[in-house]
Amino acid sequence: MVLRNNNFNYSEAAGASQSTVFLCGLRRSKKAVHVCFVLNSYEELVPGTVPDERVKTMEISWRVNDRTGTQNFVPGINRLHIPVEQGEIFSCVEAELSVPASPKMFFNGYQTWTHCPEYSFNDKIRGLNGIPRLAIHLFALDRFADYHFYNYPNQTGIFHGFSYCYFRDGDKYRLYASLDETPGYTIFTYDANTGRLKFERDCRGTASEGTMFPAFELFYAEGSDREVFDQWFDAMGIHNQMPFIKGYSSWYNHYQRINEKKIISDLDGARKIFDAGDLFQIDDGWEPFVGDWLSVNRKKFPNGLEPIVRSIHEAGFRAGLWLAPFVCEKRSAIYKEHPDWLLRYRGKTWKNGPNWSGHYSLDIDKPEVIDYLTRVFSRVFDEWDVDLVKLDFLYAAAPFATGDHGNESDIPYAESRAARMIRALKLLRELCKGKLILGCGVPVMPAFGLVDYCRVGCDVGLDWDDLYIMRMIHRERVSTRQSIDNTVFRRQLNGRAYGNDPDVYFLRDNNISLSPDEKKYHAAVNTLFGSVLLTSDGLDISDESKIAQYRQLAYLKNAADVSIDPDTFEISYTLDGKSCKISYPHKRKN
Repeated sequence: MVLRNNNFNYSEAAGASQSTVFLCGLRRSKKAVHVCFVLNSYEELVPGTVPDERVKTMEISWRVNDRTGTQNFVPGINRLHIPVEQGEIFSCVEAELSVPASPKMFFNGYQTWTHCPEYSFNDKIRGLNGIPRLAIHLFALDRFADYHFYNYPNQTGIFHGFSYCYFRDGDKYRLYASLDETPGYTIFTYDANTGRLKFERDCRGTASEGTMFPAFELFYAEGSDREVFDQWFDAMGIHNQMPFIKGYSSWYNHYQRINEKKIISDLDGARKIFDAGDLFQIDDGWEPFVGDWLSVNRKKFPNGLEPIVRSIHEAGFRAGLWLAPFVCEKRSAIYKEHPDWLLRYRGKTWKNGPNWSGHYSLDIDKPEVIDYLTRVFSRVFDEWDVDLVKLDFLYAAAPFATGDHGNESDIPYAESRAARMIRALKLLRELCKGKLILGCGVPVMPAFGLVDYCRVGCDVGLDWDDLYIMRMIHRERVSTRQSIDNTVFRRQLNGRAYGNDPDVYFLRDNNISLSPDEKKYHAAVNTLFGSVLLTSDGLDISDESKIAQYRQLAYLKNAADVSIDPDTFEISYTLDGKSCKISYPHKRKN
C-alpha cells in the first residue's frame, strides 16, 4: 500500500490567531505562520503496473475569505481543509486549476431536468439571456434551477456545472467531482479560452461550526467512463444498485384529466401487457389542488383511491402515486388557509414557476409543515397502501440557504443551500419508511443514495423538440431530444447513485407527433440506459401485434455488451447471440 502525500501550504497573516494549526507541521517566521498537513489519498499499487512517476500531480490555488495558498492535486481524493476562526462567516471559497480543454466536455446541470449535453470548445450555455425580464418575472422562469443565484456569462467556451464534470478525449475521461456537498454545492466553471477550471463552494453567508473548514472534498480520476465513475462512487461509499422496474404512468396521455373510469380502463389494458410486480402509477390529477394531499378529487374519484389501489394489487401490480410534497399551488387550501407555512424571501412568498395556478415553496423549518407531511405520507402508505411514490418539484425545498430571507442582516445562515436540500431529502426518506421513492425535479448529487430511483432529464414531449419559441426558455423545458441527451450523458449514475428514470416512452400511433424512428430510438435508449421503463400510452389495446411490441421492448433489457457512441449516439448491443445497432434518428452535431 502506497501513501500519496498531498502537501498543503497555508499562510496566515501575522497577528492572526495561531490556534487553528492543523496536523503535521508548524514553521514560524517573522511575517507568517506556515501550516503543512497531509491530505489522505491512498492507492494500492500493483508491482509492474505503474511507471516510476507514480503520481501525476497538478497544482491547485485556493482562496478562503482573505486566505490564499496552493497545494498539490493528484488522482484520487483531495481534501482541502482550512483552519478558520470559530463562527467565521464565509464570503469567498474558491480554487482554481489549469486544465487543458478536450474535444468534448460535460458539466452536470443543477437539477434533474436541467439539460446538460457534452459541449465543444465553440459552444456556450445560454441561460435566460434574451428572454424579456417581464416574462421571467411573470412566469418565474428563473426559479426552476440556478438562474436566481448563478450569473450565466453567455459567452462561447465558458461552461459551468454542479457537483461533477468531465473532459473526454475519445474513450478517455478526466473526471473532477465533489465528495460532499453539505458545506455548499461545488460549482465548476471552466473557461476553455484560458484553460482554467474554477471550483466554487456555494456557501456565502454561512459560518464555520468549528476551527477547521472543509473548503473542498474533491475527487479526480482518469480512465474509461466505467473506471472513473466506479472510483468516484467507491470513494463516496455509495452503491445504490436498484432492480429494473417497468410499467405504466398516467401522465403523458391523460395529463391532469384522469378519473376513475380512465384509470380502471388502462388498468384492464395493463393486464395484457405487463407482468406481476410491474408498476402502475397514478400521476398528477388525483388531488383537489396541488398541495392538498390529504384528500382526493371526489368529482374524478368518487370512491377515493383505496379501491383503485386495491384493484391494482389484485391485478398483480405495484401501485405508484405522484405527489409534489414541498409545493402548493395558489388555489389550494394549504395556500389559502396556511400562509404562514410558505417560504418567504424579501417578505414575499417564493414562487417556483407558473405550473397550475403558480406553485409556491413550503418552509420545511415550520413544525406545522413537518407535521402535515407526516400525516400525508401516513395516509398514502398506511391507509391507501401505495408501494412507490413519485416525488416531484423537490428543488422547491431549498432555493436558498437556511435563514436567508434576502436581507444582509440574516447572515450568518444556519446551513447552506445544499445542506438544506439534503436535509429535505432525508426527511422524505424517513417519512417514506422504506417504501420506494422515485425522485424528480431535484438537485442531482443531494439525491445520491437517498432516493431509490431518480429522473435524469426533463419531461419528454409529444413531439421531438417542441415549438421554436419554447426552445428559447429555460434549460429545464419539455423536450424529447433534450431528455435523450440527459439519458445518455448521465447514464453513469445508473446503478451507482440510484436507478435512472429517463421518463416515459411511447409506442402509440395516436395523440403523438414523434416519427416511428424517433419513437423506436427513444424507447430503446430508455430501456438500455435506465432502470425505470414506463409508458404513458392508452392501454385499451386489442391489437395483438401492438401488445407484442411492448413485450419485445421489455425483452430488450436482456441485451448484453451494451454501448453507445457518445458522438453519434449509435447504440450497439448483443441480443440472443446477434449483434445489433440502432442509429439516432437525426444527424448529430459534432
